[in-house]
Amino acid sequence: MPALLTNILLVEDDAPLRKLLTVILTRSGYRVRAAEDGFSALAQIRANMPGILLSDLYMLGMSGFELLSVVRRRFPAIKVIAMSSAFSGGEVPPGVAADRFYQKATSITALLRLIEETVIAEDREPSPHGAAPQPIWIASHAAQTGIGEPVVIACPECLRTFANSPARGLAVVQRTVCAHCQTPIYYSMVQSIDPGPQDAARRPTGQRVILPLVTDLPA
Repeated sequence: MPALLTNILLVEDDAPLRKLLTVILTRSGYRVRAAEDGFSALAQIRANMPGILLSDLYMLGMSGFELLSVVRRRFPAIKVIAMSSAFSGGEVPPGVAADRFYQKATSITALLRLIEETVIAEDREPSPHGAAPQPIWIASHAAQTGIGEPVVIACPECLRTFANSPARGLAVVQRTVCAHCQTPIYYSMVQSIDPGPQDAARRPTGQRVILPLVTDLPA
């Protein structure tokens, strides 16, 4: 049975839900490890790469958006299921580097079915993920920053930083090029649930409170 051979890494910052899902998945025959945030998940991936990553999207510290973007570039063999209550339906949200999506607080049977489908896909010949570029996700503390202010991006090719003003409009994924080496870069903004630095009055005027995520180039 494929489930008995599948190693799942569950990333969820809600401790009771993390414990409940760990029990359910373990009783369903999967080998399960759990992490409370994106940084802990990356440490576990480096120690032992899972077959499937099941991750929440909105978390303190490194969000699931950022985590999945890193995983897609550094560990493309991992199959990814994103989950969140902020999106409805079964389609993967735009710009999210995942193979499947589970809407939280819906049928647990639906989640188990998604995992089973992913296990089957894992056993087949891996498919390339380079068809659509995946963005760098930039955490933004919206309450402390204005809309349309420049963001600082670190180019993954030449490693130099440059300022870029996000385009206004409805585009989820923004596209720009490095001001130094002209490398195409895709990025998107996600509002962090982390309240961010508390000493805003001490920051120099105009300083943008963001942390650009340095990753490999999109395929």
